[in-house]
Amino acid sequence: MADLLNVVDLDKSFGKQQVLHGVSFSVATGHIVGLVGPNGAGKSTIMKSILGLIPTDGGKITIADDPVSITSHQELDQVGALIEYPGIYPFLTGKQHLQLFANHKNRQANIEQVVNALGMQRYINQRAKQYSLGMKQKLGIAQALVNHPRLVILDEPMNGLDPQAVKNLRDYIRQLADEGTSFLISSHILSELEKLADDILILDHGQIVRQSSMNELVQSGGTSYIIRTNKDTQAKEVLTNAGINLLPNQAIMIAQERLNSLDEVLRLLIAANISIVDVNKVQHDLEESFLDMVNADKEAK
Repeated sequence: MADLLNVVDLDKSFGKQQVLHGVSFSVATGHIVGLVGPNGAGKSTIMKSILGLIPTDGGKITIADDPVSITSHQELDQVGALIEYPGIYPFLTGKQHLQLFANHKNRQANIEQVVNALGMQRYINQRAKQYSLGMKQKLGIAQALVNHPRLVILDEPMNGLDPQAVKNLRDYIRQLADEGTSFLISSHILSELEKLADDILILDHGQIVRQSSMNELVQSGGTSYIIRTNKDTQAKEVLTNAGINLLPNQAIMIAQERLNSLDEVLRLLIAANISIVDVNKVQHDLEESFLDMVNADKEAK
C-alpha cells in the first residue's frame, strides 16, 4: 500500500535545545499510526511541523509526494487536524462551527454524518460557551473530520472524552480508515491506541525508540523472565558481558524476545558458579512494555 505521508530525518530545535533528532516514519493510505511518548517527547512538534505551522531545521516532509513546509503547504488542503486544544468561538453554535469549516460539496450531509458518528446531536445547536470540555473536544475533532480529508492528524484526541465518546470516536476513525483515510494520532497513554492503531511509533526525547505494527508490539513485549540467584550483582555482570540485555529493574529481568533460549542464560550462570534460586515467567501488559522501552532509552542516555 502506498505511503501518503513521509517524514525523513526531521530535526527541530527551540533556541539551543534540540527537540527532534532525525525523526523518520511514514503513514500508508488507509492506515492508523499511533505516535506515543511521554509529555515533552516531541509529539506535538512533529505534528506542527507536518502541518507547516513551525519551521524545521532539517529533513523533509511530503504528503502525496509533494513537499510540505512553513512556506509550501498546498497539499494541506487534503488534511484535517486538531493540535492541542480546539479553537472555539463561544457565541457560535456547534453547527455553525462546522458550517464554517465544511466544504460546499455535500456540506449538509457531511455535517450530519460527523455529528451522528460522534454523538453530538443533543447539543449541536447550543452555543459553544455552554459546552463542557468533552463537548469542545468532540467539536474540534468534528471540524477535523467533516470534509473527509485524505490525512487526519489528531493530537491527544481522547482528552476529556467519556468512555462512550471514546468508543464512538474509535469506531468512526476505523470506519474512515477502511474507506481510505490515513490517520496520525498522538497519545501519552499507549493503551488508548491499542484497539485502534495499525502501526505504532514510540517517541522519547525527540527520537523514535520503537517502530512496529501494533500486533508485533503486543506479541513481543508481553513476556519476560525474572531470575533470582545467590549472587544477583555478579549474575547481571555475567549476562551483560555475554551480550544479553537486561530490562531496567532491580531484579534480573529479561524480555522473552531477547532470548534465543532460557537454557542459554541458565548455562552461563551455572558456568560462573552462580546458583539459581528461582525463575518466574511474568506476563506484562502493554503499558508496562511501553514504560520499559522508555526507561531503557533513558538509561542508554
